[in-house]
Amino acid sequence: MTTFLLIILSATELILLTVVILFFIRLKKSESLLMDLQSRQQEFINKLQFNAQLENELVNTFEKRQEELSRLDQQLEEKSKKLEKIIKQAQEFSKSPQFLRQIILTGHRSGKSPSQLAKSTGLSIDEVELIIDQGG
Repeated sequence: MTTFLLIILSATELILLTVVILFFIRLKKSESLLMDLQSRQQEFINKLQFNAQLENELVNTFEKRQEELSRLDQQLEEKSKKLEKIIKQAQEFSKSPQFLRQIILTGHRSGKSPSQLAKSTGLSIDEVELIIDQGG
């Protein structure tokens, strides 16, 4: 009976030893898997940090470009106002009697007819002929 008990205990010890060995093998595999996951997680975190840095750089560049565009728009508005003022002055000058008289006399000297001069200056033919008679 002791032999039988000894065999049962030895068999139980072998089974327990096998279970412990299998447990340690599974534990090693789990450790390996866990280390792999940690490594991949670290790579993912690094990629996220890199992407966040790129995004910050893009936002900063975008802000700078927006500021530059705003500044350029303001300069364009200023130039537009200056040009409008110059155009208004040129229109006023072109409507002045001295300027119209000069255009008509110069045109007449270059051989243009009174009807052509009247058309280009917006005056009547009689007004153009009167200016030519006074100037010539």
